[in-house]
Parts: sequence; C-alpha cells; structure tokens
Amino acid sequence: MKDILDEKDKRLRNISKDVVFPLTKEDQQNIKDMLEYLTNSQIEELAEEYNLRPGMGMSAIQLGIAKRYFVVVNEYEEGKFENYVLINPKIISTSEEKIYVEMGEGCLSVNRDVEGIVPRYARVTVEGYNEKGNKIRVRAREELAIAFQHEIDHLNGILFYDHIDKQNPFKDSDKYRPI
Repeated sequence: MKDILDEKDKRLRNISKDVVFPLTKEDQQNIKDMLEYLTNSQIEELAEEYNLRPGMGMSAIQLGIAKRYFVVVNEYEEGKFENYVLINPKIISTSEEKIYVEMGEGCLSVNRDVEGIVPRYARVTVEGYNEKGNKIRVRAREELAIAFQHEIDHLNGILFYDHIDKQNPFKDSDKYRPI
C-alpha cells in the first residue's frame, strides 16, 4: 500500500473529486489495500508484527489520491469485521443529538494526541455507491457514524482537529454525550 500522508502534507487539504465509474484497476487495488491495512491494524498480533497504527477508516486522499472514496472496517465483535466502501458519499440525514469520543478522536494522518472534543452527530444516513457503481444507503450510529463523518471530512480537506475550539478545547462538552 502507498504511504499514509502525514498532517503536514498539504494534499490532505485538497477537496477530492467525484469518482467516475467503472473504477480503475488502481482504485480497486487501493480499496483492497486499505481494507486489508485497517483489518490487520485492529488485530493486535498483526498490528504489532507489522508496526501498524490501529485505525477504523481511511480515505483515498490519505494516500494522496484526490478521489471521493473511503473505507471503514468496523469490528462489531471480537475478531469479526464489517467492511464499508463508500464512493461519492453524501450525508443525507443526521440526528439532532451530538456525541464525541471521550478519549479523543484520532487519525492515521495525525501522529500525535490532540486534546479537545470533536462534536459529531450520533446518527447519520449516508448515500453513495459501492465498487460496482450501485447506489447504496447506510445508516450509522455511534462509533460508525463518527467514522463516516471523519472520513467525509477528509474528502472535503478537513481534519478532525479543525472542529476543536482553539481557545477552549472542551467547550460545550456538557451539551454532547461522550462515548
């Protein structure tokens, strides 16, 4: 797999372009590589063996590819994973309730701890396309909803810490539910 870009790389601030179907062989391979990396990064022995930082999601832009697609690998039960591939995704509805990751949100492109809360919707519905170009709709809640919002932000050149109030990193933490 290509190297994951570091936050200092200006390409992460680019707004990704819509994908045209059919997918190129390169995009198909990138998606496969991203899914494999994320799965292996969540299996402790493999993460240690290959020195992988644990991650749940990855956008194409994090590999320097300015195309609107991302993958999420959700471990819903010990050793059991559900893969999501979303191409040209759009959030079509959100909950009123907002949440944040109590331990702090992280990112494979940000190799440091960042203090503060990132308000996210507790539930989102996302529409996009799968690898075959078929329209799909995914309803996500809690951690999965946060992952989708985080990855869609990447496609728009936004990093998670852009949502943190610089003067008061824990501002409004009493208004949102920690998870």
